Amino acid sequence: MSVVEQYARAHIVTDDDIQDEHGAVPVVLRYDPLDDPRAVRIGLPGRPEWTFSRSLLEQGLRAPAGSGDVRVWPCGRVQAVVEFHSPHGVSVVQFETKTLLRFLRRTYMAAATATAVAHR
Repeated sequence: MSVVEQYARAHIVTDDDIQDEHGAVPVVLRYDPLDDPRAVRIGLPGRPEWTFSRSLLEQGLRAPAGSGDVRVWPCGRVQAVVEFHSPHGVSVVQFETKTLLRFLRRTYMAAATATAVAHR
């Protein structure tokens, strides 16, 4: 199937209570082109899954992007930050940029496959 699910480790900068001894937590990156071809999802431990624009994630790897509930920006040469705002507070999550780029590449391949199957 064309669903992409990628497991990663990330650092939650603002919430020490769920970090392990290494400072990283397991995160799930998801993309389902049949559900919504323009959206990606990020699941953090113990929190609801966040759904936001795939283009926001892509833009935020190059320059600060977003406003409102989700913001993304590059952090140095090898990291990126995704910031989530909710009524319960703010979670600032730091990823390796290569992890997010790999995930985005996989989403574009899945979208192309889903489109090809739909046009048969």
